[in-house]
Amino acid sequence: MTEPKFIRNFAIVAHIYHGKSTLADRLLEITGTVEKRMMVDQFLDSNPIERERGITIKLAPVTMHYKFQNNDYILNLIDTPGHVDFSYEVSRSLAGCEGIILVIDAAKGIQAQTVAHFNLIRIYNLKVIPVVNKIDLAEADIDSVSDQLVNNFNLQKSEIIYISARTGENVRQIPAAIIERIPAPSGRNDIFRALVFSSQYDPHLGVVVYVKLKDGNISQTDLTDRLRSYKFYSTKALFKPIEIGIFTPQKTPQTELGLGSVGYIATGLKNIRLAQIGDTVVREAEDTTALPGFVVPTPFVFLSLYPTDSREYLKLREGLAKLQLTDSSITIKPASSPSLGKGFLCGFLGLLHADITVERLNREYNLNLVATVPTVSYQIKLKDGSEIQVKSADDYPETGLISEIREPLMNCEIFTPKKYLGDIMQICQGKRATFIDLKYFEDQVQLTYLIPLSEMIVNFFDKIKSVTQGFASLDYQFYQYEKVNAVKLEILINHLKAGVFSQIVVGKDSYNIGQRLVTRLKQLIPKHQFQIAIQAEVNGKIIARSDIPALRKDVTAKLYGGDQTRKDKLLDAQKRGKKKMRSLGKIQIPQEVFLKINSF
Repeated sequence: MTEPKFIRNFAIVAHIYHGKSTLADRLLEITGTVEKRMMVDQFLDSNPIERERGITIKLAPVTMHYKFQNNDYILNLIDTPGHVDFSYEVSRSLAGCEGIILVIDAAKGIQAQTVAHFNLIRIYNLKVIPVVNKIDLAEADIDSVSDQLVNNFNLQKSEIIYISARTGENVRQIPAAIIERIPAPSGRNDIFRALVFSSQYDPHLGVVVYVKLKDGNISQTDLTDRLRSYKFYSTKALFKPIEIGIFTPQKTPQTELGLGSVGYIATGLKNIRLAQIGDTVVREAEDTTALPGFVVPTPFVFLSLYPTDSREYLKLREGLAKLQLTDSSITIKPASSPSLGKGFLCGFLGLLHADITVERLNREYNLNLVATVPTVSYQIKLKDGSEIQVKSADDYPETGLISEIREPLMNCEIFTPKKYLGDIMQICQGKRATFIDLKYFEDQVQLTYLIPLSEMIVNFFDKIKSVTQGFASLDYQFYQYEKVNAVKLEILINHLKAGVFSQIVVGKDSYNIGQRLVTRLKQLIPKHQFQIAIQAEVNGKIIARSDIPALRKDVTAKLYGGDQTRKDKLLDAQKRGKKKMRSLGKIQIPQEVFLKINSF
């Protein structure tokens, strides 16, 4: 068992696309953890979607061995996700480390997630090794980026390491800096406490938790001792470990994990929800407290998923259940629609989380899906004093029963070059945003707003990227629930409610949204043999309407000559038939309409 003084636990954090995964690749090569013939770009990003998008979705720890000054050291890297939707996993990873490599793009400088990560680093009082990456780029501005780190993060210029992770330039300085600057782990030996920073489901080993041993150790003897059980502090779930080990980066069984080690414990449990990220593993017989910082990840974005082929409902259920085994933050609830059949209302950490899940269902399970318009969770206080959470328009109660509605408000930080400041402020003003602060970072600015999440999930990110030509970045986190005047906007097609198009919207925006919806549906729904009325309704009042004219059939085409009265008789008969069809006819809405209007 390696002594704690020869162990270093660290994470690499960076804004998206700043080169975190590429730097991890170079460290794997330098330490000989992965043979050169086995190396591929973004080695720790095992999911094809991660490689295609250049982001890390699921963190991946790895144990590296490095010889320094005639001593053998263990360097435990916890590769963290790089997007705001997975910020909780980032926080749990940082809680398991003693130091951080903070990577900054030499061409782009400090970005939104750089600041968010640095704020977390200060909370956990971690040692920071600042690294300026991509110095090989023609547009790199090394001096300016160095000044940003010094002026805004109070770092010393002499501490900064300048590298190119792509070419490997100066990367060999980093392992030595990790050993010299990052402190060794410390803790107690008389108790056992392990922080859970991730988990996965294995068909043979059950739930496998990724842990950092904060106190004590666990050995093969503990696994065979029938009288010794372990438990998760928060869920109280008991288990007897069936395997322990480290990541090399594959799971590699070990006979012992000591204080400060990073590895895994196979619990044999079949329900991954019993092993929550951030929870503490303790020995059942010991009277210990949990490690601080545990919270249950809360989904903020909800949408319903329906298979385009109703026969694939069971396939969708199976696919979602399997994804839940690797991602316990996804919530699933059965849903049904007269138009789309049976499906599921799913909760996600954010829009990217939802987008990736839908794409995985499509690729891994060959499912073609219709996704409804994303919505958020509203807190609704009823007049009888009770409170309910409403995650879709289907669950919205009768207006007369509602006392108060509250929506989630997000603290949003936007980084942008100064020349786009006016455009971004204009977008935010149109999103019911409240201005909080403005800071300057050399030629960049940081804007802080409080923005309702319901406004952010509708074209907000796309608009920001569009007006700034992709140069802006943003980070957001939940702030609080705030009172809002929200209403249920319902769509009626031929005077019948089409629930799949219903939405919860802000009262003052209901007319514009309703008008836009009925106009779009008029364009998408094909003509029938009778006129179709499309209406938007709020609280029983029609606020917008558009009509699809009847498909006219030339019933007089078969006539050749003759008196005009013969034509009039045929036209009258057609008119009477259409009147009857208008009251009895059934509207046929092609699947493409749902895909285009609710495309996600």
